[in-house]
Amino acid sequence: MPSDRKLDAEIEAAGALLTRIEREVASVLVGQQPLVRRLLVALLADGHALIEGVPGIGKSLAVAALARASGLAFKRVQFTPDLLPADVIGTQVFRPGSGEFTIRRGPLFAELVLADEINRAPPKVQSALLEAMQERQVTIGEQTLPLPSPFVVFATQNPIEHDGTYPLPEAELDRFLFKLQIGYPARADEEEILRRHGRGTPRHELAAVATREELLHARSLLDSIHAEPAIHDYVLRLIVATRDPSRRELRLGASPRAALALLVAAKGLALLRGRAYVTPSDVKELAPDVLRHRLLLSFEAEAAGQTVDALLAELLRSVAAP
Repeated sequence: MPSDRKLDAEIEAAGALLTRIEREVASVLVGQQPLVRRLLVALLADGHALIEGVPGIGKSLAVAALARASGLAFKRVQFTPDLLPADVIGTQVFRPGSGEFTIRRGPLFAELVLADEINRAPPKVQSALLEAMQERQVTIGEQTLPLPSPFVVFATQNPIEHDGTYPLPEAELDRFLFKLQIGYPARADEEEILRRHGRGTPRHELAAVATREELLHARSLLDSIHAEPAIHDYVLRLIVATRDPSRRELRLGASPRAALALLVAAKGLALLRGRAYVTPSDVKELAPDVLRHRLLLSFEAEAAGQTVDALLAELLRSVAAP
């Protein structure tokens, strides 16, 4: 373990590195800074993120720009109803000259993967993706192949168009660290978009301001971020509150995996801010993004028009922070 002074310096340097990445992404992406910060936290926490928003607000651009600025190997997969597992993970190819099968690796063998419109993929593709997201490996024929490190999936979906889509199973949703909901930019941001990019589609002329090795080192510092017992208690009280049987609005509460995800994400946010410890505000800020896809409303609550986000806001008000 490094000394406290050395550790503080490394954490501060990691925070500065992540700030450089964020600023570089902001040179092409306007008005989505909270989204970029969440994606950086997911990258630090070795977690995947599901981004939900209407078309045209920069979901895919944010991921592509982040990959370029981070210096990571990047692949984009456009999910469609006719997609096959082999199109994503790869397949075996017969070589007549040698009489042997060789492995042709698919686009999942990248460090950062954009799964665009993920809910258009059929169940077999979702199943293949689930193994990759959870185990960081894929199985092609009889061979199991490890995926690169880091390996992060950032997926997008459109909340208003459901023709030709397949709802993501709960088991796959639970593998996402975050479900991020983004809306339209503010008027001032949209004016800036017109000023910068009014001549056409934004071009991704970004510099890589970080390397894979620097990001892996920053990620290795996550275990050094301190969380007081009071922070652990706060996380658990939030999670247990979602399972309270008196909350008739919920038919499924958060699991132990959700508690771990919330703590790790809070550590990632602290590291992003160059801080060696977690605060209650870190937990509170990220709780909606960590929990909104892990809770199921009761049928009565859905019929009454209640939303998970409104319930989470009420829960965060009712559970006292330390």
